[in-house]
Amino acid sequence: MLALRFVPPGLPGRGHQDRFSAYHGQCLRSGAALCLKTHRNDHRRQKEREVMDTAKERIKVQISTEELQRRWKAVREAMAREKIDFLVMQNSNQWLGGYVKWFTDVPSFNGYPTTVVFPRDGEMTVINIGPRMDPESLLTDLSTKDWALRGVKNRFTAPYFPSLHYSKTYDGELVADLLKSSKAGAVGFVGMGHIPAPFHQTITTQLTSARFMDATDLVDEIKAVKSEEEIGLIKNAASIQDAAFEEALKGLRPGARDSDIFALVQYTVQKLGSEEQLIMAGSAPMGTPCPMLKRHFMHREMKRGDQFTLMIETNGPGGMYAEMGRTCVLGKASEELLQASEVARQAQQVTLDLLKPGADPKELIAANNEFLRSKGLPVEKRLYAHGQGYDLVERPGIRDDEPMKIQANMNITVHPIIGTPRVFAWACDNYLVTEKGVTDCLHRTPKKIFEIEC
Repeated sequence: MLALRFVPPGLPGRGHQDRFSAYHGQCLRSGAALCLKTHRNDHRRQKEREVMDTAKERIKVQISTEELQRRWKAVREAMAREKIDFLVMQNSNQWLGGYVKWFTDVPSFNGYPTTVVFPRDGEMTVINIGPRMDPESLLTDLSTKDWALRGVKNRFTAPYFPSLHYSKTYDGELVADLLKSSKAGAVGFVGMGHIPAPFHQTITTQLTSARFMDATDLVDEIKAVKSEEEIGLIKNAASIQDAAFEEALKGLRPGARDSDIFALVQYTVQKLGSEEQLIMAGSAPMGTPCPMLKRHFMHREMKRGDQFTLMIETNGPGGMYAEMGRTCVLGKASEELLQASEVARQAQQVTLDLLKPGADPKELIAANNEFLRSKGLPVEKRLYAHGQGYDLVERPGIRDDEPMKIQANMNITVHPIIGTPRVFAWACDNYLVTEKGVTDCLHRTPKKIFEIEC
């Protein structure tokens, strides 16, 4: 392409070149503007292709931009109704850190707090742990990359860590400065259970003219109801849990440790695209309770005749959670365990029969407890059923203090436990709520005690 160089007229020593350049500068101005616009568009398209190629290489499943825009639009409409200018949220892990992921499609992780400031108008600001902000520090910034963040205008970093108490205000100061410069009038915090006290205090004390509120319900009402795209990810999460359980069955044998099965399940789901996992497992002799245990307690070596309880609560590609639990026996199950397992399945069905749009969680747990009383069993005092999404425990919780009603397109896991001094049995699966009730179970693994020949 011919490069045109415009030389302003009147420069000394230029002579006729000055007049020639001035004339052509005027004549070609409209064409040059068109050329420049075309060049900018080509450059933008090239950058978009590079971003897409990088994302495909680095991320197994990205949520679509259309889905992100659906979420943002719904939240902004709710913010407008409530006259809220900005939302502020912070998460630090992928187990119960779904707000950051839901707004940005990029999770928080490892206990490192990530903050998102979501404006009613304009693009977001994301704050991560990283170097102090100056041009040179961007070369060593190991936080989330620009190409992964859609709908984000500002990406700030600071070296704050919860374990370094003297840095506890750094992220809050960045938020306060941003909101001051934006003249924020009303600010809603999302997920107050995740907001650290120093973070909250720094923002609220520095913005003396702003009005603050808890905007968690505003977001939860939207987030709890899943889109078609989200439902596809949830079904995939359930599918890879089925695959992981099949692999677990292959590893169950006398001499294996609980931790061996944990590692096998974790490897399988990660190979299939899971990014985060809560896997609990435990073994015990028949005739004693066999609950699933945390990783710290998984060193036990299994013996012939033992029972083994496994819970696979993992997200799938794209970050949506489901969970499945089953009990296995290295040999033959006792009649007592088989009967308790059947009661657990019946208890699960009691809740499933009532899971319909408009159902009140208070009524669901009341029905569950009435069933348990009819069997002479203790009533449920745990969270025995709840929603799931980007959080492994998400609203609505099926309990007597949950105000959110059941709605169509919620992803609900139901996992009642039958526990006595001699037995532990449960049923644990995911279902989608429809206008008429629930779908078939999202897991294809049979609901039974698995007896392993050994």
